[in-house]
Amino acid sequence: VQLQASGGGLVQPGGSLTLACAASGSIFSIPNMGWYRQAPGVQRELVADITSGGMTNYADSVKGRFTISRDNAKKTVYLQMNSLKPEDTAVYYCNARVIRSRLSSNVYTHWGQGTQVTVSS
Repeated sequence: VQLQASGGGLVQPGGSLTLACAASGSIFSIPNMGWYRQAPGVQRELVADITSGGMTNYADSVKGRFTISRDNAKKTVYLQMNSLKPEDTAVYYCNARVIRSRLSSNVYTHWGQGTQVTVSS
């Protein structure tokens, strides 16, 4: 299973960015997809995640500013980030919990390669 993330970059405070992450490979279903971030010297933290049924969960620091969504047919998760702040600067990692086969209910966790988001004037 591979996760390919895109959409990071440099943006001014108050600006917007959209991240996308597409999953490919041996996948039967993806019960949960999400985004984490890690700033220098800080532990990786959950930003937002979403179930295959559309239930979402957000870190308090991004509620009201970020929106997570997914396209199940495309196996893709998106993160729309608005009103960005300098403290949102981090490497953002896509995460997917995958069931690889209909013959097994085992769930495997996969990570994307990370995409840099920098919020600075």
